[in-house]
Amino acid sequence: MHAKRIHKIVGPAITAAFLMLIAVMMAAQDVTYNAMPGTNFSKYHSYKWIDIPGGAHPNQIMDAEIKQAVDGQLSPKGLTKTDAENADLLVGYQIAVDQQKQWNAYGMGRGFGGGMATASSSNIDIGTMVLDMYDPATKQLVWTGRATKTLDPSSNQEKNQKNLDKAMAKLLKNYPPKQ
Repeated sequence: MHAKRIHKIVGPAITAAFLMLIAVMMAAQDVTYNAMPGTNFSKYHSYKWIDIPGGAHPNQIMDAEIKQAVDGQLSPKGLTKTDAENADLLVGYQIAVDQQKQWNAYGMGRGFGGGMATASSSNIDIGTMVLDMYDPATKQLVWTGRATKTLDPSSNQEKNQKNLDKAMAKLLKNYPPKQ
């Protein structure tokens, strides 16, 4: 009789623990990044924020929170934020709070000081942020990263900031990439 009573208590507890584990795994943020082969990232010491033409951007409050989260990760890596025209890197982002188009621009231009050669689009899933870094000298994308389950404007602001900080730490953990 004692074994049956233990089974009745432990069985549901194990099931509940398993379901919680699945929920945590499903809620985990996924990050991916890619870098232009052969790029010497040690030459980058400063960066300037830019808007990606055609990209989705949030309200001013969320924009400031996103930039603060990224700035907090780039500064310890030796990159200094500047507003000067001669920044070593141009950094921009796009977000999706519902499924939206992501613009992939090549031979960046007008928004960065020339003319855009080509652009293509793809979909960004809900709550995703895409961070791009361009070399202004070559006008080439040199690093891109994507963090999912990062943004939820319907959630409370403190929780959003924690999720954003966590996602940017995870996304930029391996920046600069090992060559």
